[in-house]
Amino acid sequence: MKRVLSTLLCLSAILPAFAGPAWADSCLGPIARAPALYHAESALLRPAALAAGEVAITYIGHSTFTIETPGGVIAATDYNDYVRPQALPDVATMNHAHLTHYTPRPDPAIRHVLRGWSFDGRKPSHDIQERDLRVRNVPTNIRGEGGTEYAGNSIFIFEAAGLCIAHLGHLHHTLTPEHLKAIGQVDIVLAAVDGSWTVDLDGIVEVIGQLNPKLVIPMHYMSRSVLERFLTRMRDTAEIRHAGNASMVFSRAKLPTSLAILVLDGR
Repeated sequence: MKRVLSTLLCLSAILPAFAGPAWADSCLGPIARAPALYHAESALLRPAALAAGEVAITYIGHSTFTIETPGGVIAATDYNDYVRPQALPDVATMNHAHLTHYTPRPDPAIRHVLRGWSFDGRKPSHDIQERDLRVRNVPTNIRGEGGTEYAGNSIFIFEAAGLCIAHLGHLHHTLTPEHLKAIGQVDIVLAAVDGSWTVDLDGIVEVIGQLNPKLVIPMHYMSRSVLERFLTRMRDTAEIRHAGNASMVFSRAKLPTSLAILVLDGR
């Protein structure tokens, strides 16, 4: 009953607006420095428009993004039945804190459906290569109905075009040294910043410091006032940018030289 109630409350916030860890062996190189931050593209960007060193990230809404590679691979994060991209992805990652983060009936045409929670007593363990995209996971814990649910969430790491992108999922706690070792150095973090359903505001600020990315894209904030609370907290330590678009193209050469927060316009 608690899980059902939590799901209904989560839905009410968004619908009106619309095996162990794999140890990191890449994404550990130095961050390139360049004056440009990123450049905008249409929200209808097609993979064919991407150059060899570019990745497109589109904010679909809530905690769902698509990540598109130069080779035409499309991955969708926290794939669910309520907020989802129009195009069928090649890779769908899911977490099961609420029904807005997974679907029990994924389309069988999706080549890789990666569930980020334990089942049958086994931790989620994924490390797949789909053409020019590698996707792997690092399990974390969530608050369950009866207490802590171990390995109930996964941080999914997407590696393509020389970039390392981490989607934190429904993260409920800060990270241990073991988590950080498994994740490795990341360039872009997709972070839940609601401060209540997931880790609290102090916690997500600490996690950002732990991961030390060059770019953070907020998600899962339910309302503009909640987003602004996070941005206000980060203004002294990060550059704040508003994309004015749902989709942007990124490359290693055009990453910011210090931490920046980029708000994409999802529904």
